[in-house]
Amino acid sequence: MVTKQYTGSPEDADLRRADSLAREIFSDIANKWALLIITALDERTLRFSELRAEVDGISHKMLTQNLRMLERNGLVERTVHPTVPPRVEYTLTGPGRALRATVDGMCDWTRTHLARIEEARRRFTPGTPGT
Repeated sequence: MVTKQYTGSPEDADLRRADSLAREIFSDIANKWALLIITALDERTLRFSELRAEVDGISHKMLTQNLRMLERNGLVERTVHPTVPPRVEYTLTGPGRALRATVDGMCDWTRTHLARIEEARRRFTPGTPGT
């Protein structure tokens, strides 16, 4: 994967542009596992096994991939303690904590609109005109 370097141009921050850095970042973090990991880390530091227990249903491979991506984007900090066996801990960085506030807003939105969404899903009939 080629990572675009930020040049400070408005195009890099435009989600509507296919070649924007913002779209690449958004694509990375807008997946269920990344959002659940950010939620699990909250204001605490967790080891890999603790994170895996917190994020119900995530595989070892998916947790590893998402932690690497979050670390690459500067949202999660990985600390390796020189013990035998090595102890590895993960915590949110400043930008990760700021993103956590956005995720909280999304969770609030979901709670507020869940009944209406469920009703819309019940009414939805695939294959009808306009769907």
